[in-house]
Amino acid sequence: MADYHVSVLLEESVNALKIRPEGTYIDVTFGAGGHSRSILKNLNAKGRLFGFDQDADVLPNVPEDNRFELVSSNFRFIARFMDWYGVGSVDGILADLGVSSHQLDFPERGFSFRYDAELDMRMNAEMTTKAADVLRHYREEELIRMFSDFGEVRNARQLSRAIIKARTSAEIRTTFMLNQILEITAIGPKPKYFAQVYQALRMEVNDEIGALRDMLKAGLSLLKPGGRFVVITYHSIEDRQVKNFFKTGRFDGIMEKDEYGRIFRPFDLLDKKVFVPEEKEIIKNPRARSAKMRVVEKI
Repeated sequence: MADYHVSVLLEESVNALKIRPEGTYIDVTFGAGGHSRSILKNLNAKGRLFGFDQDADVLPNVPEDNRFELVSSNFRFIARFMDWYGVGSVDGILADLGVSSHQLDFPERGFSFRYDAELDMRMNAEMTTKAADVLRHYREEELIRMFSDFGEVRNARQLSRAIIKARTSAEIRTTFMLNQILEITAIGPKPKYFAQVYQALRMEVNDEIGALRDMLKAGLSLLKPGGRFVVITYHSIEDRQVKNFFKTGRFDGIMEKDEYGRIFRPFDLLDKKVFVPEEKEIIKNPRARSAKMRVVEKI
């Protein structure tokens, strides 16, 4: 478990949940189980914790605890599964978004440009579409949209055309084959450029923004009044979604008003500042550098 993934903002996020010992909680991104184990320490015998993770590689991390239930599914389906388990509402939800260290460090998963591997990037191995399929079938406008929206790649059009030209000669099946194209199209620092492209592909393959939106909406409906929602993000694209939804209940961030001009607010913003890791945590775990944590309480 220790080598699988280091939980970011562990103490801060669990404290932010303001755990009731007899309460019911959801860790929608189980992973290595660091956050879940910490939550369980704060629960009594009546407390319950549900963990969600679609990656089968997390199974060895599951704690032997009858208060815990792992749901092997995408977190976008939390409402469906809570209904299945007869849970109508919960006291808190925690989400640590993004890709895990385990997924990045295992070459065969195809998430990292550092290793030569098949372009896979599926968080759920049962999914049919891989990153290589996206590069094989997407039209130019679809590639441009993906790289612009999910990677904020500044030369998305040039990159998309280079991919289409390259695939006429040979299918882009591996990370290093993609890297050869990126070496030519890269603008600015190459590591950042490569990371942006790979992020865009990963987010497209796994429909990460769609899943995030579904989870946030379901979480709002599941939370009891006074329940806490804690979300840790790692890039501006997903953080913008969380920020807007927490503030307005909408993903475009536009305030809704009733006929009397009263603003609809689904949550109390407990602290206007964004929580970020301290320097000592970043030194210990460099991947925590880009983390931002937002905490709200349902009204």
